[in-house]
Amino acid sequence: MATLIADPFETLFNLQQALDTFRQSGWLGSSLSGTGAYPPVNVFRKGDDFVIITEIPGIGKSDLDIQVKNSSVRIAGSKSIDYDKGSLHRRERSAGRFDRAVTLPVRIDADRVKAEYRDGILAIYLPRAEQDKPRSVKIA
Repeated sequence: MATLIADPFETLFNLQQALDTFRQSGWLGSSLSGTGAYPPVNVFRKGDDFVIITEIPGIGKSDLDIQVKNSSVRIAGSKSIDYDKGSLHRRERSAGRFDRAVTLPVRIDADRVKAEYRDGILAIYLPRAEQDKPRSVKIA
């Protein structure tokens, strides 16, 4: 019985080509590690309800717009940074408009949504809609 042995150099060459293709695809991006969807959010489930916590430092409450519809939450606003008129050496803090939508797996009761904003942290409390909560069925 003949045993076929793959050429290890060809295998390594194919792996190198796959890694090069992946690296050049733009999926990893060549930007700072802190970039991505803005603002970054954490979504927690608390019983039947949900809570969204996001960091939005340097933004006033009046610059934020929060909208809730069905199972989606939209957080929009603008961030401005005032620079001294001196020469800019390095710029990592971004400025401008942002718009972020988060879709939850349940419908939200928009009339009972609450939001708190303190020290650059935004917390949005999203109660689950009553008609979306599971109901117990008695067996006759």
